[in-house]
Amino acid sequence: MTVEEIMWKLAELGSEQTKKTFINHGAHGSLFGVKVGDLKKLVKYVKKDQDLALALYNTGNSDAMYLAGLSVNPKLMTKKTLQDWVSHANWYMLAEYTVAWVAAESPFALELARDWMKSDIEMTAVAGWSTYANYLSITPDEKLDLEEIRTLLHQVETTIHGEKNRVRYVMNGFVISVGGYVTALHQEATRVGEKIGKVHVDVGKTACKVPLATEYIKKMELRDKIGVKKKTCIC
Repeated sequence: MTVEEIMWKLAELGSEQTKKTFINHGAHGSLFGVKVGDLKKLVKYVKKDQDLALALYNTGNSDAMYLAGLSVNPKLMTKKTLQDWVSHANWYMLAEYTVAWVAAESPFALELARDWMKSDIEMTAVAGWSTYANYLSITPDEKLDLEEIRTLLHQVETTIHGEKNRVRYVMNGFVISVGGYVTALHQEATRVGEKIGKVHVDVGKTACKVPLATEYIKKMELRDKIGVKKKTCIC
């Protein structure tokens, strides 16, 4: 299929109600308002064509960009392309999910996560913390730099409440990811979760809530999921 054909399909699948919901969550610019479940139905038309997926992201349309993230092969992504992607991620679903998921499974996961986390641009920092958190969920513990992760946990513990709005959300998610997926640091992450307590994030005109890190980690523990890695973080 061509970019034009996919865009026509997206336009047909979009709805004003879903568009309004996304806008309430912070979306802006070009979008049709396509439910994620409907986007997933289009992946089969895009997945085998990396150039098509990249072209969809380059349209600047939020629905097409999200679809691109579900469809690309992360292993074929270049660092330059990922840097371009993050620079055009203009709201949290693109930064925290689309870009972060693909970056986490790319050959440049840690390099980009470390760089982006230090950014003064909110959505870039969001992508950085989310990339690292997702990387933890799919990477064997023996391949992780535990001391670096401890340092990042300390950074969260001491700075989270003074960070930019959505950065607070993904820092909290990083603690959850460490506590749930890195067995050796489970107790340390739980301690940090207790220390930071409730994290306040402005979620706009939505009913979304920020998960309490200690409660979320405890739920994973009760399901006997501590240290159980995922096959993919793209979903």
